[in-house]
Amino acid sequence: MTDAEIEQKIKDILVEEFECDPERLKAETNLFTELDLDSIDAVDLVVRLQQEIQKKVNPEDFRQIRTLGDVVAAVSKLVNT
Repeated sequence: MTDAEIEQKIKDILVEEFECDPERLKAETNLFTELDLDSIDAVDLVVRLQQEIQKKVNPEDFRQIRTLGDVVAAVSKLVNT
């Protein structure tokens, strides 16, 4: 799975599950300050990503994530190892 495919999948989830405006979804977009996601939303996003990639996500890997680009990098690392 390429980074572009991962990014598109994450964007799709953010639009479908969290009603985010697709125009606002850029690599540097902060999930918490710009998209108003909270910690519960972050957990929901991790659960949904686990379903999509069929791999267990370590919550520690997602503690430092702030931007959409950070999520793409973390998922890419999981998928491609």
